[in-house]
Amino acid sequence: EAMDGPINFGERLAWWGLLVDGFHAPLYQMNYNPPYYQSLFEGYGFQLYFSQICFARTTDEGLQAKFHERHAQVSKDPNYRAVMIRKGDLARFAKDFAYVYNKAWAGHGGGKEIEDRVALKMFQSMKAVLDEHINWFTYYKDEPVAMWINLPDLNQWFRHLHGKFGLWQKLKFLWVKKFGTCDRFVGLVFGIIPEHQGKGVDAFMITEAAKVILAKRRYKRYEMQWIGDFNPKMINIAESLDTTRNRRLVTYRYLFDRSKEFHRHPMLA
Repeated sequence: EAMDGPINFGERLAWWGLLVDGFHAPLYQMNYNPPYYQSLFEGYGFQLYFSQICFARTTDEGLQAKFHERHAQVSKDPNYRAVMIRKGDLARFAKDFAYVYNKAWAGHGGGKEIEDRVALKMFQSMKAVLDEHINWFTYYKDEPVAMWINLPDLNQWFRHLHGKFGLWQKLKFLWVKKFGTCDRFVGLVFGIIPEHQGKGVDAFMITEAAKVILAKRRYKRYEMQWIGDFNPKMINIAESLDTTRNRRLVTYRYLFDRSKEFHRHPMLA
């Protein structure tokens, strides 16, 4: 009945949407296109299905007082604990990732369930570039209830390889990764299972992580992957971090039956 684009045929984490605002250096696995593509899509008859909003902030300023206040409240319950990922235990964290992901997103707005084996494959593919200090889970009585998954901005390394990844480029990548500069990290996934939303778990996990991330002084800037405009709760969390909206992408939809009424992406509760 319809086609969406530009998208990939997998999850929404990568290569999704048309850039319409914020034409600066793209993040790893983020689409980039000339500005005139927007008029091509819209002129053909594609309509805005949902906007994908990206947020960014510098790390030279600490978190707002309200984060510390909510962190203190949640900390009164000893059943909550924030844990940094360990590369030596990726199978466990991949399983916990799938658990939180499926409870938080599966079935919402076209989100699909992810299997443990798929999550493990994803984590193993990231292992070489994974920075443990910027990846966190929160547990309640040993149940994973929240996660915050980030990566260094890989494009700051890959740009030195000029689009190639042969043996020489792989060796060069290892050298650049060890001795080069990467001062930006990118938020891939942030999720809380429904039973623990609205309790301050977001502030608890972010504050615990910030203690480690800011102490390392490696990163100067944080940028989030996109959040759909159909998800006001996550947008509120992003804006509460003193972020700015620094780019916007669009997922378009084209109805084959042009007489049908067009509906935008349903809002998440």
